[in-house]
Amino acid sequence: MSEQSQRPEERGVSTLDRFFKISERGSSAGREIRGGVVTFVTMAYIVVLNPLIIGSFSAGTPSAHKDVLGNILPVPQVAAVTALVAGVLTILMGLVANYPFAIATGLGINSLLAVTIAPQMTWPEAMGLVVIEGVIIVLLVLTGFRTAVFRAVPPALKSAIAVGIGLFICLIGLVDAGFVRRLPDDAHTTVPVGLGINGSIASWPTAVFVVGLLLTAILVAKKVKGAILIGVLTSTVLAIVVEAIVKAGPSNGTDPKGWNLGYPALPDQVVGLPNLSLVGDVSFGAWSRLPIITVVLLVFTLVLADFFDAMGTMTGLGKEAGLIGKDGQLPNVGKALFVEGLAGAAGGFGSASSNTVFVESASGIAEGARTGLANVVTGVLFLAAMFLTPLYQVVPVEAAAPALVVVGALMMTQVKEIDFTDFSIALPAFLTIVVMPFTYSIANGIGAGFVSYVVIRAATGKARQVHPLMWIIAVAFVAYFAVGPIQAVLS
Repeated sequence: MSEQSQRPEERGVSTLDRFFKISERGSSAGREIRGGVVTFVTMAYIVVLNPLIIGSFSAGTPSAHKDVLGNILPVPQVAAVTALVAGVLTILMGLVANYPFAIATGLGINSLLAVTIAPQMTWPEAMGLVVIEGVIIVLLVLTGFRTAVFRAVPPALKSAIAVGIGLFICLIGLVDAGFVRRLPDDAHTTVPVGLGINGSIASWPTAVFVVGLLLTAILVAKKVKGAILIGVLTSTVLAIVVEAIVKAGPSNGTDPKGWNLGYPALPDQVVGLPNLSLVGDVSFGAWSRLPIITVVLLVFTLVLADFFDAMGTMTGLGKEAGLIGKDGQLPNVGKALFVEGLAGAAGGFGSASSNTVFVESASGIAEGARTGLANVVTGVLFLAAMFLTPLYQVVPVEAAAPALVVVGALMMTQVKEIDFTDFSIALPAFLTIVVMPFTYSIANGIGAGFVSYVVIRAATGKARQVHPLMWIIAVAFVAYFAVGPIQAVLS
């Protein structure tokens, strides 16, 4: 059939396929849409969590995150800009780089802003530093430096990064669901974490997680199409039924037996208009408020954390999606790194904190997503979330957490590509893998792996096998890990 004789809808599908290379990557439009929905469901919690980290309901509460002038970022406004920036940049990543790598406010940097940076300056000034960090990242991409670093990482460490991310997102799921909990300081034990409450799951929300995990695992094992999405939706329905019966209520940070984030009950309203007044509320006055060296060190910390957090996440997601080429590289990675750099600056401009590639994208990839079409779906859902906040909050994090644990298990398969018989590779790979979940930071894991790799290789007479950029990165990470003492000495 000639192109002229095709029906308009057939030509539309063909154009969509060609643009996103859907068939070329062994996927289908249905898989991409399903994967995009799954990715959104597993990371939608950020629209609830980010406002609680950098925002506050009232400046009068003891736990309010105040800046140096005592001002706060209101929770509703932060929720709106969090969804806005995530939606726009996720769509941009899909259209420009054609990867199923969703973007949202990065956890870790937002905490750094709330706890360390904002108390030293105003919130607009703190967001100004985030804009500067994003611009620096973009410049590093345009000069080719960031792409060169991405390509300089040895294949074994790239595999270790993927495995470490798998363990990291598994731990995120276990902690979010309350299956693993931090023990209180007065527990009279040296054990930092434990099972549930006093060694028992002991709460209905965690029980829903356990059932959802087993159900999702069974569906994945039986290779059921849409297994992860079915698992999340079924767990949500189960949570609504359980809450209607037992009335566990929300946790609100005080009741360990309540629902952590999201509340499984039908909302009073479905639609609400977003308040976007924080967009553009940025200042670059931090340079005149604090000593220049202090501001430089803060920006350096932001740049290094974002630089390698995103690089590690893209490496892990690319390997999981089968997008890494035979040469061990991710094609067109420069475009993806450029968009991710823009995301950092956009997050600061929108007062949502630096945005980056989200590791939860692995859940959509496990569902079959291979192209940017999945990102477009996820991004559109984020934009809709600005208006539908009461609706998506119905999905509790305990219903989405099983997807993270299952995806973590799937990503563990990369460990077979690491040669553990060579200890100069084995230890750096091992540190990369374990430091990520143990410190709750992808960048920390990469730093531990890179520094140990360079040191051990050099000490065993293999210094010439180390790429010159790996030496530069290792030195930068030494400075990153020692930024506190360095700042103390200089001040």
